Amino acid sequence: MTEETTPKEHLRSVRTFVIRAGRMTPAQEKALEAQWPVMGLELADGELDFEQAFGRQAPVVLEIGFGMGDSLLAMAEANSDTNYLGIEVHTPGVGRLLNNATKAGLKNLRVYREDALEVLKHCIPDASLDGIQLFFPDPWPKKKHHKRRMVQPAIAQSFRQKLKIGGTFHMATDWEPYAEHMMEVMSAAEGYRNVAGEGAYSPQPEHRPDTKFQRRGEKLGHGVWDLVFERVA
Repeated sequence: MTEETTPKEHLRSVRTFVIRAGRMTPAQEKALEAQWPVMGLELADGELDFEQAFGRQAPVVLEIGFGMGDSLLAMAEANSDTNYLGIEVHTPGVGRLLNNATKAGLKNLRVYREDALEVLKHCIPDASLDGIQLFFPDPWPKKKHHKRRMVQPAIAQSFRQKLKIGGTFHMATDWEPYAEHMMEVMSAAEGYRNVAGEGAYSPQPEHRPDTKFQRRGEKLGHGVWDLVFERVA
């Protein structure tokens, strides 16, 4: 972010993702067509009423960039008393998640296929989320692309606005320079507390399943870093 760019301009103009090409399987296409009216949510619908969307009152956790959806599916299956919102722009991943969620009979999962920052801005009520999850986002390793990283000071504050007091922002990465960047940004972020202690990474919580990206990184000898920051103000 340049000195001339304000946080609001940064949130509007910098894209934190690329849309990957991918072929839909027949099962994914069928699930997307049949289940989108049930589990799909639209940016155009505006601010979300969680009780209406899920048909009940329960804690709500938002995951940004769920990929092919396997870990989000596992969490939703293991925590039926929590409502999960997923955001992903990769259509095959959305189709796969809807297909598998339907097979599992899940009722506690809803999905956006939109830019996460636009969903946060227009659809998520302030102080409404019990958790935000960001697992293995694109690290944008080239220095000229660092401004595209999801974890940035302005974005951290937009997340804080949507979290309840006591809600957590949970990040995980297998790219050490990005882990260090996350720690630097979040340690300086107003209104947050590092759950593990100042400057410390968290052990992988039991509720976060291993992901495809994590297993791939571990095979390549990468470490994995979890960071959990709580909204305190």
